Amino acid sequence: MNSNLFFIFATSLVCVNAEVYGPSDYAEDYSISGQSSRRHPRDVTWDKQMGGGKVFGTLGQNDDGLFGKAGYNREIFNDDRGKLTGQAYGTRVLGPGGDSTNYGGRLDWANKNAQATIDLNRQIGGRSGITASGSGVWDLDKNTHFSAGGMVSKEFGHKRPDVGLQAEIRHDW
Repeated sequence: MNSNLFFIFATSLVCVNAEVYGPSDYAEDYSISGQSSRRHPRDVTWDKQMGGGKVFGTLGQNDDGLFGKAGYNREIFNDDRGKLTGQAYGTRVLGPGGDSTNYGGRLDWANKNAQATIDLNRQIGGRSGITASGSGVWDLDKNTHFSAGGMVSKEFGHKRPDVGLQAEIRHDW
């Protein structure tokens, strides 16, 4: 009951604060039994500066059904340590194959040589998971570069995480 009330409140808030974006010359092509018709997409996208960050969202329709996405994005710092941003988000999809609701949060950090991301998510009626990734490129000398990256993804309730690593040393002659 509380999630339905929250969804109705969030949808009302979106409609009240919405700013509609969309190129005027963009139209999707739908072909029905050899006949082609063109219609404009009915997605409503909005964003608004609020509380030192940005509230954003989209309401729309695609082949999977009706969807709504919303979130809050905030820059935590941007200085000599790099740039750190945080985001909280949620999605709701209503479709013929079933409904789904997801929410989560992520942190993104980057500087001139490296970047890293961690994302924690949860599906209502499903599992939770976490994904972390990082990569970087460093100059060893004028013509030699070292790059490395990796990721780990874990769906809670499963025994082993997915892990990926990559490294490369490149010398330009």
